[in-house]
Amino acid sequence: MGILTGIRVLDLATYIAGPAAATIMSDHGAEVIKVERPPHGDPYRYLSQLPAMPVSEHLYCWLLDGRNKKSVALDLVHASARGVLEKLVAWCDVLVTNFQPALLLKFRLRYEDLAPLNGRMIYASVTGYGETGEEADKPGYDQTAYWARSGLMGMMHQAGADPVQSPAGFGDHPTSMALFAAIMMALYQRERTGRGSKVTTSLMANGAWANSCQIQASFVGAEWPVRRTRANPNNPLVNHYVTRDGHRFILCLLEPARDWERLCRALEWGRLLEDARFCTPQGRHENSPELVAMIDAEVAGKDMAEWAQIFRRHDIVWGPVPTMDEVGQDAQMAAAGVYAEIDGAPWRTVLSPLQVEGEEKVKPSLAPAVGQHSDEVLHTLGYPEPEIRRLVETGAVFRGY
Repeated sequence: MGILTGIRVLDLATYIAGPAAATIMSDHGAEVIKVERPPHGDPYRYLSQLPAMPVSEHLYCWLLDGRNKKSVALDLVHASARGVLEKLVAWCDVLVTNFQPALLLKFRLRYEDLAPLNGRMIYASVTGYGETGEEADKPGYDQTAYWARSGLMGMMHQAGADPVQSPAGFGDHPTSMALFAAIMMALYQRERTGRGSKVTTSLMANGAWANSCQIQASFVGAEWPVRRTRANPNNPLVNHYVTRDGHRFILCLLEPARDWERLCRALEWGRLLEDARFCTPQGRHENSPELVAMIDAEVAGKDMAEWAQIFRRHDIVWGPVPTMDEVGQDAQMAAAGVYAEIDGAPWRTVLSPLQVEGEEKVKPSLAPAVGQHSDEVLHTLGYPEPEIRRLVETGAVFRGY
């Protein structure tokens, strides 16, 4: 029994940011029914097959965010599918959507269209660029609305290099957390008032929140430092280095009053503690290439395991920079409950990043095939078998495979 057991969620969205909010709720016990367009379903199912994505025969993106859900395939072009949808709206506590305004209008899926069917429903909408302004109707993915528009993409490169693209879901999954938080606030409000409401967030707003320190700097007219390279950073104590066995780690030493001394002792550089070139933040900044070269040479003399022990003894803040295969085998993530086995499958998945003391999350189940649960859900809604057959025969409902 998760905290959200008994909460019913209608996932009427595509791709990641909206559906992932429903996935978070499912991890904590909510029942989630996903409505998909037949016969192929949510296009996100096939994202892993695009060029530049890691190659696999398994639809691993869908495995992640489609878990724990039941799939009902409805073709909303058919008038008879509308009746099924309206029964689902009346059934749910939370409806999640990310459809563009034109589609919401076409299929009568706006909040004002559906709220009369269920006065206690929380209508949760995620957009690319917000619900007001000239670009409110503009489509957006996390690459464009979160990563690029927020300024993050323009910042994430060294001097002389081009900006990089973000990995799949990089902005969508944080945005799903914001939508989840908004849903939970609305459910809390409903507990007090008995009334449902509409909540919303956008990829652009979440990108701005992720980059808000830099945006705030621009608001106050801050002067931006010259962009540098790893070999000549603004602060060599916030930089990455490579060990003798080829592993990379990053130092993140932000307290000049004590961190320089700690690093010197860790590197056995007692002689440099009072060296005028390096003993102040300004000195380290001005002599950055020389200091980086010295740290590079020192770090290259020992393996990562040795440095890990040394840094632990000297209370150095650092972190490994692992490959993706190494991340998948991270023992600390497994111990901290970040990963979990998928029921009935030989793989693990990444759980949502929330823990509540005394609560066990739902064991992840396999993501469904398109329309896999159409019959089951329609029976639950009270449809007799002959009516279900008629809906299937007309193409309004797809039974899956």
